[in-house]
Amino acid sequence: MRISYLFLLTTILSSALFTQVNAQKKSHVKPNIVFICTDDQAYWTVGYAGNRQAHTPNIDRLAGEGAFFRNAFVSTPVCSPSRAGLMTGRYASECGIPDFIPQPGHKLYDAGNPVGLDTAAVTFPELLQNAGYITGLIGKWHLGDWTETSDKRFHPTQNGFHHFMGITGGGVSPVDPVLEKNGVVQQFKGLTDDILTEEALSFIDSARNAPFLLCLHYRSPHTAWLPVADEDWAPYAGLDPEIPNPGYPDLDTAKVKRRMKEYLASTSGVDRNVGQIMKKLSETGISGHTIVIFTSDNGYNMGHNGIEHKGNGIWITKQKHPATENIAENSRPNLYDHSLKVPAIVRWPGMVKPGMVIDELITNLDWYPTLVEIAGGSLPAGQPVRGRSIMPLLTGAKAVKWNNEFYGEYSMIHYSKAFMRCYRTPEWKLIKDFLDSSRDELYHLRDDPEEHHNLIGSDAPEAARMVRVLTRQMKKKMSAIRDPLLYGKVFQSSQKP
Repeated sequence: MRISYLFLLTTILSSALFTQVNAQKKSHVKPNIVFICTDDQAYWTVGYAGNRQAHTPNIDRLAGEGAFFRNAFVSTPVCSPSRAGLMTGRYASECGIPDFIPQPGHKLYDAGNPVGLDTAAVTFPELLQNAGYITGLIGKWHLGDWTETSDKRFHPTQNGFHHFMGITGGGVSPVDPVLEKNGVVQQFKGLTDDILTEEALSFIDSARNAPFLLCLHYRSPHTAWLPVADEDWAPYAGLDPEIPNPGYPDLDTAKVKRRMKEYLASTSGVDRNVGQIMKKLSETGISGHTIVIFTSDNGYNMGHNGIEHKGNGIWITKQKHPATENIAENSRPNLYDHSLKVPAIVRWPGMVKPGMVIDELITNLDWYPTLVEIAGGSLPAGQPVRGRSIMPLLTGAKAVKWNNEFYGEYSMIHYSKAFMRCYRTPEWKLIKDFLDSSRDELYHLRDDPEEHHNLIGSDAPEAARMVRVLTRQMKKKMSAIRDPLLYGKVFQSSQKP
């Protein structure tokens, strides 16, 4: 199942390989799949979600032509652990990737202790390869470094992809990036997402005669947001942006407004490139049998509850928040919904009814079994898959019973330490920090969807009862996945808060 010819990417994408795949499947009946995953894009950044100031016409059109999910969450609100969950269908704690993976040059990078996706894990691209798909990853992987070692086990082509072009670590400049192409790390000129899109267009041209999986993982709207193309900045140039929580005590309103404009402009850059992908699918005549999925690796806060960023949140108030035990200055580890909730769209002509809006809750772990089912593949023997196929939701199956409860996790080990788990129902949400119970939180989502009022110490009988109920459900889930926290084990980092 593993690929031994790591850097023969050009050969892999040759017409000879496509001819071989076509010989195996004389008629192209399997749908192509374009899986677009952005970086740090919140649910609320999309016009289709109700944001009047977001300029996302192409994403909105994509949603209108397919199914739009109102309640899509990620299992972990930070890059690497979320992406590990996406690729394996398992929780980050099961994958041994609790927090983001530092790249070479980062002060936390430890060359002697490499962290990456377990080579024993079977990724969904591997299963699609077995089902006859040409697979390509363009953009961000962030599941282990291979550039400073002869050991290439963390390279995407060792984990289910025939072709890789993109970011070797977790971050890269929005302009003139250093990327890998054909096994060579080199600098490119131009806006990073535009460069990734050009490679994606070439991949589509090369692979269009065989069923293909294209994972297009954009670097935006991850910081830094600027520069952007003039046309992406234009909708926001004169905007006095609305911000979500202007009355939050000591909020640095001017900073939030400035950063909101930059963040939304970066998102508009993604949108423009999504439009280029859709145009290519139409021009090549394969739009009708190509599934396009759009989502992100985690959400984002922009002044919500006084913070910015994601699960490893940062206070965006005028006064700094002092460091406390295990928590660095200005750090706010969290499992807020805004850190966990992402846009999710599935456009599937002939299968998914245009304009569908789905309220059932899904997670990023659900993409794994869904994509394998779409491809006609088989789930791996001996590897648990925690997600569930969302096919019944996409096809509008009647009387489908769907559990809308959610379990999430984040063991923050870089900069600050917080070993958080949450259990969420449509009405209530409990967050427990297994390192410091004084940071536990309880929210009544029905009355407080923005999670402003922590009821963990409330005298209300219903609040106390829900703490007991949700704690029981949380620990049941932790036991099922053999969460190390349940057995007194914690993750470590060399960085002290």
